[in-house]
Amino acid sequence: MRFVFVITLLAQFICCGHAGAADTLARIKATGEIRLGYFAASAPFSFAGPDKSPHGYSVDLCQRIAAGVQRELGLTQLKTSWVELGPGDRIEAVRAGRIDIECGTTSWSFSRQQLVDFSLMTFIDGASLLATADSGIKRITDAGGKRISVIRDTTTERALAAALARDKVQAEVIKVDSREQGFAMLAEGRADAFASDRFLLLNSFTSLKSNKPLRLMDEDFSIEPYALALPRDDARFRLAVNRSLAEVFRSGEISRVYDHWLGQFGQPSLLLSALYYLQQIPE
Repeated sequence: MRFVFVITLLAQFICCGHAGAADTLARIKATGEIRLGYFAASAPFSFAGPDKSPHGYSVDLCQRIAAGVQRELGLTQLKTSWVELGPGDRIEAVRAGRIDIECGTTSWSFSRQQLVDFSLMTFIDGASLLATADSGIKRITDAGGKRISVIRDTTTERALAAALARDKVQAEVIKVDSREQGFAMLAEGRADAFASDRFLLLNSFTSLKSNKPLRLMDEDFSIEPYALALPRDDARFRLAVNRSLAEVFRSGEISRVYDHWLGQFGQPSLLLSALYYLQQIPE
């Protein structure tokens, strides 16, 4: 079923649609600048490193896209300007033209595509729960009567609500404004679990200092297809972005990007490997 989901989404992304009024490539060529958005605390995908500069899997892909845009436009130099974003302003930053590409951990969804366009998928994850060991939460059905924190206005919040409703689980859902706040509530014992994307939870699992032992739930309760948010109705720019991404997949560079940022978690899953393979779109 998940492979069918991936193939269906790929068909959506490959289609270029119609050109609109926006012309991001023309502005980039005229100004010699591309503006990229990142998250400061979404390691290993998008985060501020010790030198305070952006790092991570999504950031790496965006840097390769910027290089591809530079080549396509024939520019001898292209300035890359990084703009720090929060989960609550990432979509609006693209809509308002503050950034050209959002390089974070945004899941593609139809509701978001009403506001922005998306690149080819860059990763596929699932939402899960990081819970205190004594909570007994191993599956979503174990969450009855428990306190679960989740970042408001995210796909994870909606997926959590749907999963609880589907399994008729009565849990107290606590909405927070940031990943840091969700982890703090868990570490301090003010929540029994924190809902987020599995890879983000895995990355923090070993380093998070908690008053109680923690464990990652055995199952995912949603599928989270990551893609880069782009300005709507700008087919030329979306084509340039997707051309650069497809080259990363075709050349095998995606394996080096994965190994560098995510290799500590083991080899790519069969689902992610299929995504990488299917997006080797020819010129």
